Amino acid sequence: MPTTKQIKARKVLDNIKPYSPGKPIWELQEELNLDKVIKLASNENPLGPSPKGVEAIAAGLAELNRYPDADTVALKEAIADKKKVSKGQVIVTNGADELITLLSEAFLEEGDEIIVPYPSFSEYDFGADLMGATVVQVPFEEGFQFNVQKMIDAITEQTKLLYICSPNNPTGTYLSKSDFQSLLDAVPERVLVVFDGAYSHYATAEDYTDGIEFVKDGKNVLVLQTFSKVYGLAGLRVGFGIAPEDIIQTILKVKEPFNVNSLAQAAAKAAIKDDEHVNQSKEANTIGAKELYEAFSELGLNYVETMSNFILVQLGPDAERLYNELLAKGVIVRYGKIWGLPEYVRVTIGTKEENEFFIEVLKEVLNK
Repeated sequence: MPTTKQIKARKVLDNIKPYSPGKPIWELQEELNLDKVIKLASNENPLGPSPKGVEAIAAGLAELNRYPDADTVALKEAIADKKKVSKGQVIVTNGADELITLLSEAFLEEGDEIIVPYPSFSEYDFGADLMGATVVQVPFEEGFQFNVQKMIDAITEQTKLLYICSPNNPTGTYLSKSDFQSLLDAVPERVLVVFDGAYSHYATAEDYTDGIEFVKDGKNVLVLQTFSKVYGLAGLRVGFGIAPEDIIQTILKVKEPFNVNSLAQAAAKAAIKDDEHVNQSKEANTIGAKELYEAFSELGLNYVETMSNFILVQLGPDAERLYNELLAKGVIVRYGKIWGLPEYVRVTIGTKEENEFFIEVLKEVLNK
């Protein structure tokens, strides 16, 4: 019998673990024979997709025999117009995850380093591991606050990329505009700062920046955003980056052709102009966060005030058991052990009905 054991994978794959997504609703329903299941694990928009985006999908169905626009021209123009940048400063990708991988392929070599505040989005590590680069983690301060000086101190001759996720996933905390300015003032020009603003629409702090103003000022910054969150198009996988044109041109060298399908392009082009849906989503998120804060306080649970559409809440030493009991009762949240936070769960802010059901079940498992 032939064997595949002689086929050796790349050595760097020894350090790579496949991404572990949250359990889907249908799987939990089948597994436990539950009638009602709510998913508050993946930071999706509970109000659904942009209605304008849905209309654009319907209009584009008849053209599915054609390849999508490889250069995403119309969508890039819509993004550039909305963000007040040039079309040449925009790159569109198959979700923001693809852009993170493309950044790694374009700029990282074996022996290079990236700097990542910890804990944060695991895809930054994945991209570096894939290229044989080293991930340098800079732990957050108390309350999961960024420490700019420690990030600056972590820079070496090998540093190529420095990631900032603000608001940060999974903590919901953010980096102020003045702190980001201080960081950029100290970072050598040979280091590209990647500002992940996937959740930027939800941020309400007066001193928040989404990073785009620094790209306009000519800084070595790439701002990453997505249509998966506030626009509600997670199922279509559309992300984009805004950066100096020479950075964009370098990344384009490793981008696959036809990487964003035609329906996704059409939906995103319409959704970015759907201000009504965005504003409704932000308002519902603010109201939902307040409801959950009040419930957590009544239950005596510590939580991190968020600038995003999720809340990191501390359930204590029994968090894993409580997480599994929530699952058994039809509530899917994200357990924090994957980020080195075994006493925490991350809860997406849902609809009023979803939030109420979650709190009801949480009280049951806490026996309160």
